[in-house]
Amino acid sequence: MRAGLGFDMHRLAEGTGVLLGGITLPFNKKLTGHSDADALCHAIIDALLGAAALGDIGEHFPDTDPKYKGASSIELLRQVAAEVGAASYRICNVDAVVVAEAPRLLGFKESIERNIAETLRIEAGRVSVKGKTAEGLGPIGSGDALCVQAIALLEAIS
Repeated sequence: MRAGLGFDMHRLAEGTGVLLGGITLPFNKKLTGHSDADALCHAIIDALLGAAALGDIGEHFPDTDPKYKGASSIELLRQVAAEVGAASYRICNVDAVVVAEAPRLLGFKESIERNIAETLRIEAGRVSVKGKTAEGLGPIGSGDALCVQAIALLEAIS
C-alpha cells in the first residue's frame, strides 16, 4: 500500500462558476489558473502521482507549456489515473477537503464524487469530498482564494 498527499490553491476572480471535480458550481466567481483551474482535480492528481512516486503535476503538465492553457483538469486526472495503472497500482480510495468560504459544496458533493470516481474508474464509494471554511481567516476566509487537500491510497498489483 502507498499513500500520497496533494494540495492546490487558486485565486477566485469575477466569473460565472467554480469548477471542482469537473462539475461547475453556480457562483459569481471562478477559479483562475493556466488550465481550467480545477483545484480539486489538481490536488488529487498530486496525491496519485505522489503515492506512485511518479513526480508531480508541474512535471507532467507544466504551466509554461502552451498546450495546457485552458486544459480540462478532469482529462488530466484521467491521464494520471491511466499512468498510475500502467505503473502497476490500483487506486483504493481518494479523500479530499475543499476549504472555501463559498461556494458551499452541499447539494453538489455526490455529483462531484461520482464524476471523480468515473474518471478514476473506481466505485463512487471510494471517493470522498468534504467542504470546510477558513472561519473568515486569510485569503480563503476573505473569499479571495480556495484550497484543496487530498490523499490517495494505492495498492501494488502484480
